[in-house]
Amino acid sequence: MFGPGEAVRRDPAAAPGRRGGPRRGVTDFAYLQWYAATFPTRLQRGGAVAVMVGWRGMADVAGGGRVDGSINSGAPDQALLAQWLRVRARLAAELGEAEIRHWLRQVSLRGLDDGELIIALPSLFLRDWVRSQHADRLTALWQNENPEIRRVDIRIDGGEPAGRAEPLTVEPAVAPTATPAPTAPQDARTENASALDPRFTFDSFVVGKPNEFAYACARRVAEAPASPGFNPLFLYGPVGIGKTHLMHAIGNEVRARRPSSAIAYMSAERFMYRFIAALRAQQQIEFKDQLRGVDVLIVDDLQFLIGKDNTQEEFFHTFNAVVEAGKQIVVSSDVSPSDLSGLEDRLRTRLGCGMVADLHSTTFELRVSILESKAERTGVSVPHKVLEFLAHKITTNVRELEGALNRLIAHANLFDRPITLDTTVEVLHDMLKAHDRRVTIDEIQRRVAEHYKLRVSDMTSARRARQVARPRQVAMYLSKHLTQRSLPEIGKKFGGRDHTTVLHACNKVAELIDIDSEFADNVGLLRSMLES
Repeated sequence: MFGPGEAVRRDPAAAPGRRGGPRRGVTDFAYLQWYAATFPTRLQRGGAVAVMVGWRGMADVAGGGRVDGSINSGAPDQALLAQWLRVRARLAAELGEAEIRHWLRQVSLRGLDDGELIIALPSLFLRDWVRSQHADRLTALWQNENPEIRRVDIRIDGGEPAGRAEPLTVEPAVAPTATPAPTAPQDARTENASALDPRFTFDSFVVGKPNEFAYACARRVAEAPASPGFNPLFLYGPVGIGKTHLMHAIGNEVRARRPSSAIAYMSAERFMYRFIAALRAQQQIEFKDQLRGVDVLIVDDLQFLIGKDNTQEEFFHTFNAVVEAGKQIVVSSDVSPSDLSGLEDRLRTRLGCGMVADLHSTTFELRVSILESKAERTGVSVPHKVLEFLAHKITTNVRELEGALNRLIAHANLFDRPITLDTTVEVLHDMLKAHDRRVTIDEIQRRVAEHYKLRVSDMTSARRARQVARPRQVAMYLSKHLTQRSLPEIGKKFGGRDHTTVLHACNKVAELIDIDSEFADNVGLLRSMLES
């Protein structure tokens, strides 16, 4: 028997193992099971007891002051702790030592309050995992031990209930003698649970023609994960046009609609690093189980896996397991699945078997809308002509566009200066220089002639046939919008035509864009090719 302040020690003569002492290699969980079953009365004596299951699962019991067993007392009473030891021993017998070590070892017993058992886990991910996998069994075992327990309330360590049912967790009331080093797979799951950026939502995403289809697909997936035809969802497009924003928005929307859902977001590079860490720690099984147990798996920049055969193999099996389990997977890349030539064929075909949605380069109108939305959120008044100037100058990357606006607003606030075109040119001179258009009228003429299957000389000829005049007008329109040349200068490059001819051509093309969708698509394609 032991009194307050003493710790439970092994009884070598009776512990599991060969006669006369513990067998070499007997685990501490085996000893925990044996001790709880053999000496249940020992836990009924002495002062209040705090139980901590350490890195290897050994139960250390230390004495303390008496408590009444309520959650406000600071520690559960000894009878409740004895019950917990028996519950944990039964769990160890049913689930095995590996499951206890990786998922339940950090569960903390807080106390019993009016028929409600309080337990805690140190992270949101662990709490959600235990709730989804073991909450029912834990509740049944506790009610079998103590009929007064009506329900088990699972909380995150150090906080109030998170507003939804939570997994049973047991956290030590006294500090452990040695702090266990976290395993690589566990780190990955904890990190994934908090990787979503709350700023990226569907409400903050500016929708336009280049991204409306991808936006609609992303919303559908967020509202009804794993819907037929939408799993997997593959988003692709150039850098800085909104793929990552949509992926975070999916995760945030799923979390808001289904708080109990397990969501994992990571880049393909992070996936590879976690996989390598699991190999080094010899915890491949844990790594697999963690990612394959989520409800939504989101992987960004998949092109990073090109040339990394072993990581591709692991991602392939993870992909199959998630989809076959009826869970949602969302992937992004800078090119379509068919163009990911460095990936294995079987992976490329699976990536393309769901919904593939592309995001095109932004239009001038969409860039202006993005800047207006950004300025409105910051609460700073920015002249519309400044927004149009930025949208005209920075055309390829929305991140750089928003960065330029942030820099401009910060300069205005720091130096108490109004935002004007002059200050914009002054503050952003380096960015504007880097983004100066290098498109020439000669290049525009060559691209347009090539697109319409004409000769470049037709751009400057006197021919007025419709099949020649219309492409020539398109080239004039693009020259006006993609270069800094004046109308007379543009006319001169098109066979010495008058500036009024150029103006008429620009107005005619703009009119046709509004009424002829096929014509608008052709002009938009030419513009995108020239801008990129």
